[in-house]
Amino acid sequence: MTTPPTVLVHGNPETPALWDPLVASLQRDVVRTVPPGFGAPLPAGFGATMSDYRDWLVGELERIGEPVDLVGHDWGGAHVVNVAMARPDLLRSWVSDAIGVFDADYVWHDLAQGLQQPGVGEESVTRMLGGSTADKAARLVSSGFPPDTAEQVAAGQDEDMGRAVLALYRSAAQPAVAEAGRSLEAAAARPGLALLPSEDTFVGTDAQRRRAAERAGARVEVLDGLGHWWMVEDPQRSAAVLERFWASL
Repeated sequence: MTTPPTVLVHGNPETPALWDPLVASLQRDVVRTVPPGFGAPLPAGFGATMSDYRDWLVGELERIGEPVDLVGHDWGGAHVVNVAMARPDLLRSWVSDAIGVFDADYVWHDLAQGLQQPGVGEESVTRMLGGSTADKAARLVSSGFPPDTAEQVAAGQDEDMGRAVLALYRSAAQPAVAEAGRSLEAAAARPGLALLPSEDTFVGTDAQRRRAAERAGARVEVLDGLGHWWMVEDPQRSAAVLERFWASL
């Protein structure tokens, strides 16, 4: 039996280079998507809202033309869940580390709440994405990125990314993600896996993540000791978790 396409979707403030350590540990070929603004220019007329990114990802998967194993991280993980709810026919399976944001009780973290405020958000983007490539890479290394991966991601952090970040977070200010989460049960139409890095503080409490996963019919895998960027912190363990899930399908 042939292996279905494996499609990876990253988030903020990242580019496809984020996946380099994980891809090197996977036993399969992958397709890395490039969300507009996050490694690719923002197209004219693209609003960079949560629903715009869902529709963009639907288009990417439709072009592949067969059901895929879809994996998303951070905002990419939210895009994955949105597609699983809206177009499960495009998937064989889905994996997300961000399912907790769809829980009714989820409260955006402090950085996100700042990005959602006029003026404050623009200042936050300047701090997050400003400076030289070396400055940006140093910030990523301090978050746990390997230096070579940090340099490649930093090279793609540009003004388009800043604009996309602001539009995306502002489109998702509560109650927007809670309202989107009302459809979580629809994601159960395809096998799902909710990754729960124990040290990730951005995507909801343990209870919120587990509650959302249960509603979406997803299995839960705790990545004990790993944080938000689990795929660069321990790519071998992360790859093994994904391979085990796919082998069970």
